[in-house]
Amino acid sequence: MTAIRRLCIVGVGLIGGSLARDLRALGQCAEVVGTSRNAAHLRRALELGVIDRYETRVEAAVEGADMIVVCCPLGAVRSVFGALAGHLAADAVITDVGSAKGDVVNAARAVFGELPARLVPGHPIAGNEHSGVDASIRGLFAAYRVILTPLPDTDPEALARVRAMWQAVGSEVLEMDVEHHDEVLAATSHLPHMLAYTLVDVLGRMSDRVEIFRYAAGGFRDFTRIASSDPSMWHDVCIANRDALVQVLERFQGDLGTTLEMIRGGDSDGLRKLFERAKRLRDRYARGESAE
Repeated sequence: MTAIRRLCIVGVGLIGGSLARDLRALGQCAEVVGTSRNAAHLRRALELGVIDRYETRVEAAVEGADMIVVCCPLGAVRSVFGALAGHLAADAVITDVGSAKGDVVNAARAVFGELPARLVPGHPIAGNEHSGVDASIRGLFAAYRVILTPLPDTDPEALARVRAMWQAVGSEVLEMDVEHHDEVLAATSHLPHMLAYTLVDVLGRMSDRVEIFRYAAGGFRDFTRIASSDPSMWHDVCIANRDALVQVLERFQGDLGTTLEMIRGGDSDGLRKLFERAKRLRDRYARGESAE
């Protein structure tokens, strides 16, 4: 017997498509149903063998599904929950992949009145700058972490099923509370994306931008790679996690000002200490060690 009878993917893009590919290949689900507002995207997912069938109406797609993974942009989560309400199978588990969990929880509370016991908010820490079902691949989540943020009334059986789903595709599954997740992700994911987008935008508005981009070296390409990510998705992330993001941006802005003054004043010792400290921390982080 397969672990999942009918998997419904709401938003069959990079994350949802890659998850469906893995679960199908591993024999973890008997059927995959995709849904979104874009029928052309769904037809492409069907052509690629990512899903077994599709529905453009969420209400129809979730019929009989025992596992529903919401992979749409954060700005659409509330409307998706609204479409789910009243159409769920008795054993249906709902989870998601959004990177701002407070926003997901608030959307669920607004729609359902009280948080569904079989809702397990989640966030796979995996992906790349590409988007769409054509970017989906096997093995995207292997050896990466997935953070689950169960709520006080979350059904333990539902939590266990979501945990088992992510473990089946090779992920290490961790748990955090909602607020802590959003604070951590604001610093480790959302801030770097804001810096990359802003840097590219600043340089792109300079008069000599053609030469700047023409002669950009590998470091520039590495640092700004994530600025090729889906703008709509990151717009939603900024709005959804704005409080935590503002706090970490303000801290970065202050420290950047300090660095500017060191450069302006020719503070050789201060700059050297900054670079050495940052390198030490980065090297330890890259080896998976905790930094003090």
